[in-house]
Amino acid sequence: MSRASSALFATLVSAWVSAVAPPAAAEIAGPAFAIDGDTLDVAGRRIRLFGIDAPESDQTCRDAEGAEWACGTAATDRLAALLATGDVVCDARDRDKYGRIVADCSAGGTHINATLVSEGLAWAYARFSMEHVEAEDRARAEKVGIWQGQAEAAWEFRSGGWSAAAAVTDDGSGHEECPIKGNINAKGERIYHTPSSPWYSRTSVNESKGQRWFCDVAEAEAAGWRPVGGTR
Repeated sequence: MSRASSALFATLVSAWVSAVAPPAAAEIAGPAFAIDGDTLDVAGRRIRLFGIDAPESDQTCRDAEGAEWACGTAATDRLAALLATGDVVCDARDRDKYGRIVADCSAGGTHINATLVSEGLAWAYARFSMEHVEAEDRARAEKVGIWQGQAEAAWEFRSGGWSAAAAVTDDGSGHEECPIKGNINAKGERIYHTPSSPWYSRTSVNESKGQRWFCDVAEAEAAGWRPVGGTR
């Protein structure tokens, strides 16, 4: 390899490393909106909240009387409300395999990650961090949010509950193994519908217009699609 080629290669590698792996102490601040209960957009950058896992957007839970309630929507709405309380600042901790920045975030001086867990609107994601386990224990003892009745952990809902919904979905499209519909709405927004979405059966996929099918939620979000119902 020539000296010029070596220099070009080194420059490209450096640029790629900078884009893929931000420094652990990188601070991201700016306008923010909620994607779902544990994912947000800050100044155009997709952020996954560190150490927590909130109910999925289309997930429901049970209250103390056994009645169903939209815990996924509640988590998303609470995150949106927190983001509206003041300046949003996120400290990057890592980047996940889907390209999202994993971070601790605050709004108006309130630690968002910890607040969602303490209010029973997210689980402590002990698989990756024990940081919020005590807050989860308190929320469970107080029976708030997801702890007031039965609730399937978000990671189990994704791997089990959603898979069950997908398994019985067959609209004749031939996409049973990759059934998530990536749709582009009239505003040009890229949104996806899982089989349990109330709009799933009414949504079509026109691949000639850039719409597409996805095999799982992570794939859809990594490609830049957001869940239907996500707020800006």
